[in-house]
Order: sequence, then structure tokens, then C-alpha cells
Amino acid sequence: MQDETAYCAELVRTADRDRYLATLFAPAGHREALFALYAFNAEIGRVREAAHEPMPGEIRLQWWCEVIGGERDGEAGANPVAAALRAAIVRYRLPAAALADLVEAHRFDLYDEPMATVSDLETYARRTASAVIALAAQILGAPAPAVAVPAGIALAIAGLFRALPLHAARRQLYVPLDVLHRHGVSPQAVFARQSGGGLRTALAALHDVARRNLDVVRRELPGLPPPALAALLPLAPVGPQLKRWQRSDPFAPAELPPWRRQWLIWRAARNPARIAAS
Repeated sequence: MQDETAYCAELVRTADRDRYLATLFAPAGHREALFALYAFNAEIGRVREAAHEPMPGEIRLQWWCEVIGGERDGEAGANPVAAALRAAIVRYRLPAAALADLVEAHRFDLYDEPMATVSDLETYARRTASAVIALAAQILGAPAPAVAVPAGIALAIAGLFRALPLHAARRQLYVPLDVLHRHGVSPQAVFARQSGGGLRTALAALHDVARRNLDVVRRELPGLPPPALAALLPLAPVGPQLKRWQRSDPFAPAELPPWRRQWLIWRAARNPARIAAS
């Protein structure tokens, strides 16, 4: 199990550094399961990049569904992420339905069908980023907090901005069509990387959605069970990062330097009121 944990921790460190850093502030006894959850999340989140085509991606996601359902014992035991996840499911009684739904939500990633509405984007966020927060809270010994929903939506929108250049290059659209149409922007303009005023205004509308959800998190933090706070620490860089992105080219988003992201997470771990700082 030690080798599996080391593998998962290294995968999270390279693929999802904010969650890696957040896990270091969690109680030591729960880090193993958190790394397993976050490594699993990283694996299914990059299926399109690994598979290149929808059918191999579908097969891979189905494999994960079967692993979660208790099948594929031999193969799961040979896969360090699957083995660690199965151990976490048993130890913490993680709901298989929530994990399977997380996998199902990522089937959207395999195809080029555009995100139609903001409501669709929020549903996708609830099934992915929000679900991961709720599962992490369960590992930490807290009931799934209601604040996981707005926190996940803010995180997912931040991920959308970060991945916009990649999505545009492969002609995949997560910026909802209803937002683009409202501001006179066509999908083809996004794919052509035309960062004109219409697209910037459309993205500003999504910034507002993320900020409104951060506001909800901020208001609800005082009533959050302390064990759940570490599940929300990856949210700490989102507000400052959104500010920086608003001033940069959307197709060359200016990232916060790693040292500052680490400092924001450290600061939020010391003072949870800063988790949803703008």
C-alpha cells in the first residue's frame, strides 16, 4: 500500500498541484485516501488526452465504472490508483454511485459537442468538482457539505479558463453557447482564438458566475464542520487567479506563480476564512 500511496501522491503532485498541497494540510491518517481520490480524479479527467479518440476513452471510463462496482479485481489490484481507490472506498464507505456518476460526467469530455447553457455547465461542475469535494469531506470525517456545490462550480469555471487554449485547439467548447450567443460570439471565433471584445465580455459573465459562487462559500464557511475545511483548500487560489485572468489574453492566460498558489493555500489552512477570498 505504501508504493500505491507514493504513486498516487506523485500523480497528484504533477497533475493537480493545488489538491496535492491541500492534502498536506489534512490529518496524516486521511492523506492516503485523499491522494487515492485525487489521483483517480486526475486519471479520469485526462482520459481524452490519453485515449485521443472517443471509443478508447469510452472503454477506459467503463473500466473505471467496473472497478468502482467491485469488478476487475485482478486488473484493479495491478493498477496502483485503482487499488488505492478500492481501499479508500472500503475504509471510508465512499458511495459507489457518486464515484460512478463522476466517471459518467466525464464522458462529455470525449466528444466535441458544445456545452449548451450555463445550467449545463453548473450540472457538469456539480457532478465532477463538487462531487470530489464532497467525497474528500467524507474521507475527512465530515458529512458532505452543501457548500461543496458552489465551491465545485467556482473550481470548474477556473479550470475552464485555464484549459481554454487547449479546448480551442481541439475544437471543444466548454464556454456555454448561450453566453457566447448573448455577446455575439460564434464557436468558430473561439476556435480561431479571436480574443475580441465580445469573447472577453462573455468570459467576464462567467467570471461573475464563479465569483457569485465564491461569495456563497464565503458566507457559509463559519458554519462548516472543521474536518471538512481541508477539502475546500484547493479553492484558495481561485479568486486571485480569476482577477489575473481578467487582465490577460484568454488564449494565453497569465497563471499565478506556483509559490503564490502555495502561499494562498498555506494562508487559508491557517485562516479558513481566506478559503474563498477574492
